[in-house]
Amino acid sequence: MAEKQRILIVDDDSNIAELISLYLLKECYETEIVGDGEEALRVFPEFRPHLVLLDLMLPGMDGYQVCREMRSSSQVPIIMLSAKGEVFDKVLGLELGADDYMIKPFDSKELVARVKAVLRRYQTTPVPAALHTDHQGDYVEYPDLIVNLTNYSVIYMGHSIEMPPKELELLYFLASSPNQVFTREQLLDHIWGYEYIGDTRTVDVHIKRLREKIKDHTGWALTTVWGIGYKFEVKR
Repeated sequence: MAEKQRILIVDDDSNIAELISLYLLKECYETEIVGDGEEALRVFPEFRPHLVLLDLMLPGMDGYQVCREMRSSSQVPIIMLSAKGEVFDKVLGLELGADDYMIKPFDSKELVARVKAVLRRYQTTPVPAALHTDHQGDYVEYPDLIVNLTNYSVIYMGHSIEMPPKELELLYFLASSPNQVFTREQLLDHIWGYEYIGDTRTVDVHIKRLREKIKDHTGWALTTVWGIGYKFEVKR
């Protein structure tokens, strides 16, 4: 029998946490509920969740701090939950490494759908660099860079780079159309879908994170086209 996927629910509102847990249990996930940030960080390495649902407004250590701590040691997917709907809060959450951001109150079916979508993107185990000799599946390859969308892996300068799904999908999309300029709105539509339309800083945050991991190469670069958007520039 396949192992149940484990989801850590971090929320100080026990009613909301129990309700979320109930819906996830119905979908055959295993859940663990904690009520504050310190406990979340204590339970995290023991429970070894496949995904974390993280409330922002926690007593003591807030969700931003918890996200930062988890990201320092793990790439486990994190969906932030918050009553704060401002663009700044979403961007900050994404910049700290969250994979998605849901505003309370939310529909339980949408939450379950997003959980499934994020887990789907993480299910494929990255293949070590030494095994990339045949580059199976959908991939793009440039000097010192291979982005494989089939197994969600990135090989840069001969090393495997850990990268959340949205960052990888954004890099793959741009690299698949070299020298083509895409507006932020186009990138939002292709990578994030309709629910993020208008929140264009999301793209800027992910480009910034990509540039921290993938430095410009003599043959290619992630280039900003001022006033328009971005492109994967291949130098002739």
